Amino acid sequence: MLLDVESLNAYYGESHALQDVFLNVDKGEIVALLGRNGMGKSTTLKSIMGLMKPRSGRIIFDGKDIKGLRPHRIARAGIGYVPEERRIFPNLTVLDNLLIGAKAGKIDTSRPNAWTVKRIYEHFPFMKGRAKQKGGLLSGGEQQMLTIGRTLMGNPNLLMVDEPTEGLSPIMVKEVKDVLLEIARAGIAILLVEQNFKLATSLATRVFVMGKACIGFSGTTEELEANPAIIEKYLEV
Repeated sequence: MLLDVESLNAYYGESHALQDVFLNVDKGEIVALLGRNGMGKSTTLKSIMGLMKPRSGRIIFDGKDIKGLRPHRIARAGIGYVPEERRIFPNLTVLDNLLIGAKAGKIDTSRPNAWTVKRIYEHFPFMKGRAKQKGGLLSGGEQQMLTIGRTLMGNPNLLMVDEPTEGLSPIMVKEVKDVLLEIARAGIAILLVEQNFKLATSLATRVFVMGKACIGFSGTTEELEANPAIIEKYLEV
């Protein structure tokens, strides 16, 4: 098991934002974290990434407890985070945005399958022709791809992706799906937060569904799809 979150509790002030949250991700697996808006999905990712400090619980990654570590140390441990807001650097070029993602400013060439600029261009061909263009001039879908590419430059073993298709056209949604499948085939595990139920269940083998601040269901994609009561309770608007 690559990631194992146990009894995670986190607060915004006095508000109990995460209540004994648990989830796990195996190596090379795509797992979806689903739920209505405001249930704590993004907070869960931020807590794993160290952007929010949990009060209790354990976050075991690759055999080590990373709870409470600073975000840069968690990134160097092997977790990549694609935030919902994308957060590219709009005044930097596409190439400079990618280079910022390299750990400690150094591109990893020690592995034959390491993510380098060349490899990123192979997966995202539009970036090569627009390498010197400022990131802020890209479309929303292209910025999403740039964020994913920048995160891959850190050569993570786990990629956490928060709402990657929000606000995108159907064509770009398909492109994001194809990219995530390629990343998984390259051996990187993915923890996906996604409102598009059909997309999420077409990608993931297992799902965790959040109710208010806690996990209300966990199981395989097939088990969720065969349980309309859970879908109605936790997912339908």
